[in-house]
Amino acid sequence: MVKNKIFPFAIVFFLGAFNKVSAQRGSKSNIKFISDIEVGFAFPEDNLNIVKEKASKSAMSAAEVRKSYASEADYIERATGLQFKYSILLDTEVETLTNIELFNIIDDWIGTPYRLGGSTKSGIDCSAFMQVMYAGLFSMTLPRTSREQYNTVRPVSLTELKEGDLVFFSTRGRGVSHVGFYLQNNRFVHAGSSTGVTVSDLTDPYWAKHFLRAGRMEKTEVPTLVVNP
Repeated sequence: MVKNKIFPFAIVFFLGAFNKVSAQRGSKSNIKFISDIEVGFAFPEDNLNIVKEKASKSAMSAAEVRKSYASEADYIERATGLQFKYSILLDTEVETLTNIELFNIIDDWIGTPYRLGGSTKSGIDCSAFMQVMYAGLFSMTLPRTSREQYNTVRPVSLTELKEGDLVFFSTRGRGVSHVGFYLQNNRFVHAGSSTGVTVSDLTDPYWAKHFLRAGRMEKTEVPTLVVNP
């Protein structure tokens, strides 16, 4: 008799536990990276007590707290996605790519076609793209042409290169004619005449042959927004 009573109770308990787990799984956002790799991200709103506590301490409604968490999760998803994407392009470890703002700007412009004298998403040249990078990262206004930028920087050697330095090239055999923004691991981002905005390698035979000099603008410490993947 006791056995008959316990069996239905066990079924009800099992179904309740299963539904609870299913509901928890449904409240997660699966963050997708490359090659269909997914990482489950559990939002804090899964715990109602956390939401209520934050709302009481910040004068935010529960709905606003949930929205703030969702925005934070979106930021983390985009940040980690950029880190994986550019770790491949730069052939470097994901952990070294901590400046998310830098890669946000690059990703926003990557693929933009080249246009001599252009400075918009419909077409941009190399020196105007450097102006975009410096304005976005350092709130600095660079001179308009690559020659003027070349004359403004302090020369640095290839062994001293760091993120944010400018790299100059003579592609026409008549002095400075091209400029790029150094990233790391010999990679630089630039607006190439045949490629548009792209990431290239200083050791590539073409760029190595036409490399002229590297230079550093003063007061250009790159601000870092750290997001661990």
